[in-house]
Amino acid sequence: MLGSTLGFGLMAIFIRLASKSIPTWEVAFFRNLFGFMTLLPMLAVPAFRQPRPAAAFADSVRTRQLPRYLIRTGIGIASMFCGFWAIANLPLAQAISLTYSSPIFVTIAAILMLGERVRARRWTAVALGFLGVLIIVHPWSHAFSASTLVAVAAAVLSALVAVQIKQLSQTDKADTIVFWTYALWVPMSLVPSLFVWHWPSGIAWLWLLATGLMGTVGQLLWTRALKLGDVSALTPISFMQLPIVTLAGWLLFGESVGTSTLLGAGIILGSTFYIAHREAVLARHAASRAVNEANPPGE
Repeated sequence: MLGSTLGFGLMAIFIRLASKSIPTWEVAFFRNLFGFMTLLPMLAVPAFRQPRPAAAFADSVRTRQLPRYLIRTGIGIASMFCGFWAIANLPLAQAISLTYSSPIFVTIAAILMLGERVRARRWTAVALGFLGVLIIVHPWSHAFSASTLVAVAAAVLSALVAVQIKQLSQTDKADTIVFWTYALWVPMSLVPSLFVWHWPSGIAWLWLLATGLMGTVGQLLWTRALKLGDVSALTPISFMQLPIVTLAGWLLFGESVGTSTLLGAGIILGSTFYIAHREAVLARHAASRAVNEANPPGE
């Protein structure tokens, strides 16, 4: 999880560096293209160990949910663009703090889309998380900027994507979901980038390549970490991304962190941690009930 956090933190820094000379849509396209190029060998190598490599690879990415993937990746592209734009145009600490509000919106989306039940303690955490968002955005202040709402939109759209992934995972394997996500993201992000195309030059190529590489590595390590460990234990480690990007914003871009951002980020991170903790507790209780039902006493 620490490696994943470092990967995502570096990706944010490289996005900011690339965005100095490259339009946001184009940065998103190259992030997806280089990310897909990084991912393909990781998916193909295990298939080539089988007697029929082509058939094994085709089987690993086969799906009957292509229309749902089109919706999921369309929302994902919108979330990615909002997130990239926020990283490019807002102070890094502020942009990353607001993206951490995504679990708050995931809870609400799970109620509306999955019919999940949420009790008073998690509702309290959601309410506190919203308070943290309001403190960072401070819509009541003369310093309010509508640009901060772009980062909030990225968190909301990311929450919708998370719920859709949960739905897709009921029928498709993790590798299948990742493959089709990238396979559709590349052309989807290419089309709008053509209208603002600016050929990268010099060191911009390095920033774009690093963005794709770090994004994919971060995603793969994050998935692996959640498979090996408890969400409630791992979530606090992911919060290390905030001091990483805050330090980078200060050293590389001369950014300072306001009191409202620090206070709001602390509330959001605390709320997110509690939500993750409750999810882990409920998952353990559900697993325990399933075991007891499968092996009733006396049998």
